[in-house]
Amino acid sequence: MNLPYQPGGSTPDEAPVGASGCRRAWAAIAGGGTAGHVHPGLAVARALVRRGHLPESIHFVGSIRGVERDLVPGAGFELTLLPGRGLERRLSWQNLSSAWGLAQAVVQAGRLLRRLRPAVVLGLGGYASVPCALAARQLKIPFVVAEQNAAPGMANRLAGRWARASAVSFPGTELPRPVLTGNPVRDEVQNVDRDRDRAGARSTLGVGGERRLVVVTGGSLGAARINRAAFDAARRLADRRDLAIHHVVGRRDWQDLAHLRPDLSDASLDYRAVEFEEDMAGVYAAADLVVGRAGATSVAELAVVGLPSVLIPLPGAPGDHQTANAAGLVAAGGAVMVSDAELDGARLVSEVDGLLATPQLLASMGMAAAGLGRRDADNRVADLLEECARQPVPRRRRKQQ
Repeated sequence: MNLPYQPGGSTPDEAPVGASGCRRAWAAIAGGGTAGHVHPGLAVARALVRRGHLPESIHFVGSIRGVERDLVPGAGFELTLLPGRGLERRLSWQNLSSAWGLAQAVVQAGRLLRRLRPAVVLGLGGYASVPCALAARQLKIPFVVAEQNAAPGMANRLAGRWARASAVSFPGTELPRPVLTGNPVRDEVQNVDRDRDRAGARSTLGVGGERRLVVVTGGSLGAARINRAAFDAARRLADRRDLAIHHVVGRRDWQDLAHLRPDLSDASLDYRAVEFEEDMAGVYAAADLVVGRAGATSVAELAVVGLPSVLIPLPGAPGDHQTANAAGLVAAGGAVMVSDAELDGARLVSEVDGLLATPQLLASMGMAAAGLGRRDADNRVADLLEECARQPVPRRRRKQQ
């Protein structure tokens, strides 16, 4: 059962200096590897700063292999990178060196937390969260898990055993001491108002007239199945004057699938393919329908903005978590789910045409998605951190002799 969300908060520390002369961090935020882990952590960090916590009192801990090495310093927060890599989910020789790297990371995480002496540690999932969870347990520092997906990842399942609380994004997520907070999203996405921003966003994208805008995206790298289907669908829809497609191909597939991209410069369809999209908030504001994967960040952003969607879960994702992520939106009526194996150009055209042909259905889907959105998820997690930081660490009971 999910614990009720209870707002509240303590007066933030002003990054005090201890007797040793070492500056103390109020919070350590550990984990990452992917943007889906890092962006929620950054959103929580910004929420803490808005409450008065100094940016230098919030310290991130990540992996040398993760995207956090670029994203965190760029956001203005300090970062420590741990060595090593995650264990594979099968027996392999690589796991021997991974285990050695993990042991080194645990030692370094312990040294770091002894030096920083944070009031609380937040684990985002991903490789670096496990060493910090172990170190926090040893040092009796309150530890909180933040799980973005409906089906928890291996790192959070392990770290959750020692967590004071687990901030979860979906009802029924199987972690110890769950608190339903939602998945924190970027400020620019939180601030999207489709009714207010739609006209300006469409103008920025160059979508004119009464065209309906379909956004297709497979993430920052790309999704080959979705991209192939979108290329074929665009050819099938080439004579449509009432439709625009904004296709975010992804950095990997932009090169790998370049030979498949259609040239529709003379077609009636307004089709534009881009390698990467910097302003997803603007694209969301302009869109009528989104087609894409069901990653935790994508699902959370679609719900916050209130956008109807066609979701194609990534096959083989650990714990099939993308299917679980999509299921909540589908059950609420905010999305349609298509399996990866069933997706091709013809199926994509059928799904898009069926939804766009019924504006009332699109509107009701958007309202259903918005009903699941939690724009204040960053503040909910920040509240939970402040609450757990205030609580004394329970002492272990000695065994009776």
